Amino acid sequence: MRIEALSGWTKPQRNVVIAAYLGWTLDAFDFFLLVFVLKDIAAEFNVSIETVAWATFLTLALRPLGAFIFGRAADRFGRRPVLMIDILLYSVLAFASGFSPNITVLLVARALFGVAMGGEWGVGASLVMETIPAKARGFVSGLLQCGYPTGYLFGSLVYAALFPTIGWRGMLMAGIVPALLVVYIRRNVPESPGWKVPHDLAGRTINVIKKHWALALYAIVLMTAFNFFSHGTQDAYPTFLRVQQKFDHFTVSTILIVLNLGALAGGLTFGALSERLGRRRTIVTATLLSLLVLPLWAFSQTPLWLGVGAFMMQFMVQGAWGVIPAHLNEISPREARGTFPGFTYQLGNLFAAINLPLQTGLAASWGGDYSWALMLVAAAAAITIALLAGFGVEAKGIDMGAVKTPAAPTF
Repeated sequence: MRIEALSGWTKPQRNVVIAAYLGWTLDAFDFFLLVFVLKDIAAEFNVSIETVAWATFLTLALRPLGAFIFGRAADRFGRRPVLMIDILLYSVLAFASGFSPNITVLLVARALFGVAMGGEWGVGASLVMETIPAKARGFVSGLLQCGYPTGYLFGSLVYAALFPTIGWRGMLMAGIVPALLVVYIRRNVPESPGWKVPHDLAGRTINVIKKHWALALYAIVLMTAFNFFSHGTQDAYPTFLRVQQKFDHFTVSTILIVLNLGALAGGLTFGALSERLGRRRTIVTATLLSLLVLPLWAFSQTPLWLGVGAFMMQFMVQGAWGVIPAHLNEISPREARGTFPGFTYQLGNLFAAINLPLQTGLAASWGGDYSWALMLVAAAAAITIALLAGFGVEAKGIDMGAVKTPAAPTF
């Protein structure tokens, strides 16, 4: 199945996939650098961990604005130039946040970072899905979504190797690294064959959402649940390991690396599997299986079993997520594919942005017990996704070309 999906590719198609994968990888890398050092930032600025956690809320809450701005620009000016500008912006803003003199400046910097971060996923995913062969969408969807745990993995490695030397400020300054990707895109990535110069863009996005309001509402609710699923199983986990379990730096880093290896394996496995089972059935399978892993993941006491639980949990979480780039682009209206997938996805991020403050707040109210906070959010998100996907829509294999493309499915 994997070999068939990768056969017959052109060099430009390979370059587009590499660029989009690295874009999402480095985007996630910049985001997760912060979650490793919540405790250290809180100590330097003499505030609570819950206060610092609002930085992630602002990052996630502002992502829909970025998705709209950059998605609309991608529909007007093309996917490629907008993707380059977006990557450069989020890299510079991530780097700048490392110079924050106080918590207020840090919160503002991470909010602006969220605007830039919000544009990358939708623009990159539409560029890829409009470029690659239809038979490869499932596998590439899983590959693209693996960029997210890959970024988390890279952040884990930086934390393991460099944090004792560079501290939390150096960790955030490492966020400038993605800027180098712009050079690769400039030299190797062509424009999407599915994009054409628009003549009637004014008001298009709003009109498309009005026309497909039920589809838009469904996508937003689905992505809200998905974002609670991912952030609810990832963002508070380093703090859970450091504060509740009281593991040392090396143990925490090792578990996080194992966690992300599970995420990578899950995204690739279920993404490819969705070509055979279909998008909805694959999502339902992964989310329901995650419920079986929850107790091991949240309530184990030893590093070994927490590592096993973390691997298995992220195998399922990112397995379900591995279907999303293909699924969301396939059900999106062709005339606004640069905006619609990213905007609905990031609106889901907005509604799920409260996750880390919610989980840290619950843990604090329960005497520092993160286990139940992790368990409740993950279980609720998994059940919600299974219901929404199971009774939702699918457009697997739809033509994404610029000409004679069928409309996205409607209810």
